[in-house]
Amino acid sequence: MDRIDTVKVPKNLPRPAAADVAKVLAVICSRRPRKETPLDRLRDRVLFETAYVCGARASEVCGLYVEDLDLRLDDEHVRIHGKGGSVRTVLLDDRGYVTLLKLYLARAGYTAGPLFRASINGRGGPLSYDAAHHRWQTYCAQACVEIDIHPLRHAHATELINAGVSIEAVRRRLGHASTETTQLYALLDDKVADAEIRAARRRRDRAAR
Repeated sequence: MDRIDTVKVPKNLPRPAAADVAKVLAVICSRRPRKETPLDRLRDRVLFETAYVCGARASEVCGLYVEDLDLRLDDEHVRIHGKGGSVRTVLLDDRGYVTLLKLYLARAGYTAGPLFRASINGRGGPLSYDAAHHRWQTYCAQACVEIDIHPLRHAHATELINAGVSIEAVRRRLGHASTETTQLYALLDDKVADAEIRAARRRRDRAAR
């Protein structure tokens, strides 16, 4: 028995769900919402899209304040407070998202305080994680999609990896303590992996000539 190799059980890898995320976001409201779109739906669209485009945890997004935003033109960033008191600054490089965020701030009239506020407690306090999770599940049901709130972060990380962003850059964006955790998200799409292999083979063939 001592000579038999130990069987290692592979870790369960998070599956990318970009298409599913897009379906749920579309159910909430459009990126170009109508004027009559209720503020709470606009808030929800911006909240969940913030988690998606920043690769942030839903709890981190619920805790954001207007003061965490830096919306200087062409250099927009958000400061995210993560686990263990860590703070990271994330680039907001999606122009459509930035436009929607600014529209939300204008509609809500927020210049300070919690960015995403509860609409039923009468105090304007931060929307709780439990409330956000419940609303996400409601929108998922409307979109006929089964996806938990956390894979918003998974999908973003996988998209970055497939776009050629380094593991270290993705690690910093997601706020991981080590690249080992980030590598769980590094699931290359089959087509992307095939393209890399073909490119490597062509380089090898050219060198052999």
